[in-house]
Amino acid sequence: MRYEPFAERRATPGLTSRALAHVQAWAEIGEAATLPTQHPDFGQAAAQALLPSTPLILVEQSGPAGCEAMAPLVRDRGRLARWRLLGDREVHEPGAPLVRDAEAAARLAEALCALERPVELARVPLDSPIVAALREAAPACGTLIVREADPCPFLALDAGWSEAESQFSSRRRSDFRRAQRKAEALGEVSYAMHRPTPVEFDGLFAEAIAVEAKSWKRAAGTAILCDPEKERFFRSYLRACAERGETRVAAMRIDGTMVAMQLAVAWRGRYWLYKIGFDEDVAKCSPGTLLMLHALGEAAREGLTGFEMMGETDSWISDFWTREAHPCVRLRFYPRTLAGFAGLVQDGIGWTRAKVFQGRRPHQS
Repeated sequence: MRYEPFAERRATPGLTSRALAHVQAWAEIGEAATLPTQHPDFGQAAAQALLPSTPLILVEQSGPAGCEAMAPLVRDRGRLARWRLLGDREVHEPGAPLVRDAEAAARLAEALCALERPVELARVPLDSPIVAALREAAPACGTLIVREADPCPFLALDAGWSEAESQFSSRRRSDFRRAQRKAEALGEVSYAMHRPTPVEFDGLFAEAIAVEAKSWKRAAGTAILCDPEKERFFRSYLRACAERGETRVAAMRIDGTMVAMQLAVAWRGRYWLYKIGFDEDVAKCSPGTLLMLHALGEAAREGLTGFEMMGETDSWISDFWTREAHPCVRLRFYPRTLAGFAGLVQDGIGWTRAKVFQGRRPHQS
């Protein structure tokens, strides 16, 4: 196992030889990834755009065949700050250390438990090998607390989804047709699933995030255009995906003007949805719903086997699209060190306050 500060990274051309070796090792193990957030392109974009001056290490576990496990970790500054998975707080997508198999996960878990600071993995799929590995390794050197995290909703696709409307009840199909008629009353309606080249990407990306900014997200401050760092991250990451032909920009247009968008990647046979948005000026025709229906059909026609909605299981997903979800957990490990003890006390106080506050909330009749 080796790990070292990775502070030299600012842009790929400026990497030192040691840092570049880590990135190359990360790429070598890429075929073991089960989430697009485990790809080194995601990590590089997050480190450079979102956390340019944040302490970062790549905990690498090597075996006879080369790199067999990798965990990119960042932390805030300060003596008691904990390590956490790169990008989890900034993007809040599911993520996990990258491991070849259960044995590699066990060795990586031992390396993570050997760190002097607490380690937090905020949203790990329950079936990730690192969950069982940390459960096994932690008791020997500290305390592991496992709690439920936001699950990841998804839809399994097959050929029947090529005509996505047919997968819903007659009432829902009637709703879709009514929304389509309202859209057509505003002008000529068209849909497209763009697969931009790197040259085409910037223009489509700018058009898409401008649409997102016309929704409630601007007032909430969550639109990409409201956060220059997040804009740089998504631009860098999705452009890198475009170089492999993986980026997807779904668009609904009325009279040629984009009114709804999706930013996604087609990766490992599945459609991974990162961002959605629509123009509130045409909200009465449910443009987001109509585009979702189109995107489902396009994904099925492309031969993809799943539609992964990586955000939280909001009501608009569970009420209208799917109640299926991949369970996730939050893992917090506290080593038997001063930083570990301080982290455990701090989190214990936070949990106690949360319980007290919840107990004082008035009952709704």
